[in-house]
Amino acid sequence: MGIFDKLLGRKEKPPERPDFSGVRTGGGSTLRDAPGGKEAGGPTVTAARTYEVRAGDSLSRIAQRFYGNASQWPRIHEANRDQIKDPDLIYPGQKLIIP
Repeated sequence: MGIFDKLLGRKEKPPERPDFSGVRTGGGSTLRDAPGGKEAGGPTVTAARTYEVRAGDSLSRIAQRFYGNASQWPRIHEANRDQIKDPDLIYPGQKLIIP
């Protein structure tokens, strides 16, 4: 609405509202609906990430970064047992799987 519309007594049109009349409910694409998802009787799908160890990192520091809880470090250790023999010894450049 412009300044002259107000002076001339013109009324503002209400804004157009979005039309959701064609939207159907009940759909979705959750993990349980996916082939092989938990509901389909298949294995549970988990997303794994990788992380490259930096100088000064420890398993507990990495766990804090990814899980928000430093005491979850055994999850990372267990997922990387093939390359972490001693959980107190990790090295910069190692690529760890973060489950």
